[in-house]
Amino acid sequence: MSSSVAVIDYGMGNLHSVAKALEHVAPNARVTVTNNPTEIRAADRVVFPGVGAMRDCMAGIRQVGADVLVKEAIAQKPVLAICVGMQALMTHSEENSGVDCLNILQGAVRFFGSDLRDRDGQRLKVPHMGWNEVQQIKSHAVWSNIPQNSRFYFVHSYYVSAQDRSLVAAGGDYGVAFDAALLTKNLFAVQFHPEKSHTAGLQLLKNFMFWDGCC
Repeated sequence: MSSSVAVIDYGMGNLHSVAKALEHVAPNARVTVTNNPTEIRAADRVVFPGVGAMRDCMAGIRQVGADVLVKEAIAQKPVLAICVGMQALMTHSEENSGVDCLNILQGAVRFFGSDLRDRDGQRLKVPHMGWNEVQQIKSHAVWSNIPQNSRFYFVHSYYVSAQDRSLVAAGGDYGVAFDAALLTKNLFAVQFHPEKSHTAGLQLLKNFMFWDGCC
C-alpha cells in the first residue's frame, strides 16, 4: 500500500512512538510528524495524538491551528484520535479546573476521582495506568481481526463520557464505566494507546491504515 499519514505535532505527546508503529504496520506508507497545514491537508490520513494536561494541549492545538485542521480532516479523510487527542474532541474537560475543548463531539471529560474503588471496594490508583479489557460495542473495519475483550494499554486520570451514546464504539471499566472508543463517519477515536498495546494495538493501527473512512 502506498499512502501518506500525517501525525499532528502540537507540542504534546509521544509522537515518534506513534510514527514508528505506523511505519511498522504500513512500511510502504509515508509517515510525517508535522504541524504544517499543507502537509496535513495533503495527507491521505491524519492521526491526532496527545499526552499531558488538557489546558496545555488545547493551547498547543490552537497555537498551530490544529483545531481548524482536525475539523477539516474529519470532513474529508480517515482520522484516528489517540488518548488526549480523543478527549480534546469533546465539549469540556474537568481537568485544570475546567477547560473548553474543541466541541467536535458533544460530551464531557470527567475525573476518575480521588477515592476510586473497584466492585469489591478495593481502592484503585489514579491515574489508570496499565492494561485493561476493551469491550467492542460497534462492529467496524478498525476492529478487524481484534478479538472481543482484547487488552489495551491506558494512561489517564480523566475519561470520556459522550452525550450521544450512538457514537460509542467500545467501552472500558475502571471503577466506573468509560468510553474507550468513539466513532463517527471518518473519525475513530480511542482512549488507549495503540502504539503501546502490542499485538492488538498494532492490528488496530494497521486496520486504520487500510480504512477508507465513512463506514
